Amino acid sequence: MIRSATTRSEIALAIACGALATACAGEPGAQDDVSPASLTLTQVEFARPAKSGEPHLLATSDGGALLTWLEPVGGDVWAFRLARRGVEGWSEPTTIRESDAFFVNWADFPSSVEMDDGTIVVLWLERVADAPYAYHVMLSLSDDDGASWSDPIRLHDDTSPTEHGFVSMTPWEGGAAITWLDGRAMYDPDGEADGGHGGGAGGAMSARFRTLAPDGALGAEVLLDGRTCECCQTALAASSRGLVAAYRDRSETEIRDIAVVRSLGETWSPPVPIAENGWEINGCPVNGPQLSARGADVVGAWYTGVGDAPQAYVAFSSDAGESFGPPVRIDEGLPIGRVDVEWIDDGRAVVTWVEGNDGGARVMARLVAADEGLEAPVTVTETTVERASGFPRIARVGSEVLVVWTVPGDEGGIRVRGIRIE
Repeated sequence: MIRSATTRSEIALAIACGALATACAGEPGAQDDVSPASLTLTQVEFARPAKSGEPHLLATSDGGALLTWLEPVGGDVWAFRLARRGVEGWSEPTTIRESDAFFVNWADFPSSVEMDDGTIVVLWLERVADAPYAYHVMLSLSDDDGASWSDPIRLHDDTSPTEHGFVSMTPWEGGAAITWLDGRAMYDPDGEADGGHGGGAGGAMSARFRTLAPDGALGAEVLLDGRTCECCQTALAASSRGLVAAYRDRSETEIRDIAVVRSLGETWSPPVPIAENGWEINGCPVNGPQLSARGADVVGAWYTGVGDAPQAYVAFSSDAGESFGPPVRIDEGLPIGRVDVEWIDDGRAVVTWVEGNDGGARVMARLVAADEGLEAPVTVTETTVERASGFPRIARVGSEVLVVWTVPGDEGGIRVRGIRIE
């Protein structure tokens, strides 16, 4: 998923090294209102074997959680698996689908959502041509708690052998709302066969949206933005006043800040930056935003490398994403990014991110209050800056937040532990 000669890890490490030689803006961790942490870690409660990865966590309406991930089962075949966490703990994993056509990638991975009637929707990425980034988004539904699944459907109308991915889903009006990045305008059938990212067609990656009804019917496609960063995750949240989407924008001068758009009935608002970072970078940093909504309150988290100094922020909105307050820096001075965020209660959210650490890295978490500042961070786990370590993901379940991450290497695989909130 590289869009230039520089790899993602090289971009992140170059930014991080630059930060060691320059003063990091915002004096991370030096805020006067940092208070002691009220987060307590539990033991690892779920693990899968080496090479398992690409996990996603979802809080369910019954007070539990749903976990999906990919796991190799032999040769080029991968299994798309699912497990539930209930009052008795984690269920035995079940297999949604096995295939040798999955597009398996550390940054663009399968996920799930639960509709109001309990129907589970899962998505995965499927290769459609012999090209690095030619893959489509496929969906399947289950109305019997994952015992059986509907025939797959393609999320997008476009069938070109180009990149379609970085999907976000949220429950909406009885069904689901979905946004994704779409490379159809980048395709050049006479150019280099890389999925559209080098064929010279001159088009750009776009952000698009559509709905999914409980019966599996897809709504009309909507173009949210015709020029976006090529491979940063999108985010989507449902506020009491409508949907809010976020993604990394891309200006004609290669400013790649986080943009926010809002649903306005039958239309969407123009993109506006969540903050004016002004990060100019000629390549995708593979570090998308995350959103969480609670009524009209929305919190966003994101990463920027502006000024060759890595920084991670959250910002709060009390008007359903129409405007955001001043950004609050949450990192400790050397963030790799890979953020996630979830509301805890009125005015407080938990944010997670990956922080560099003496050649390694840590998955960090901290509470942030909209009007009371930061709590001290806690280390969820040691990790690495390798791509194989993936993107940690969180879900609020009762009085705790579950965290899933990937341990790379022969002894690795996905792990889940809880963070209790005092």
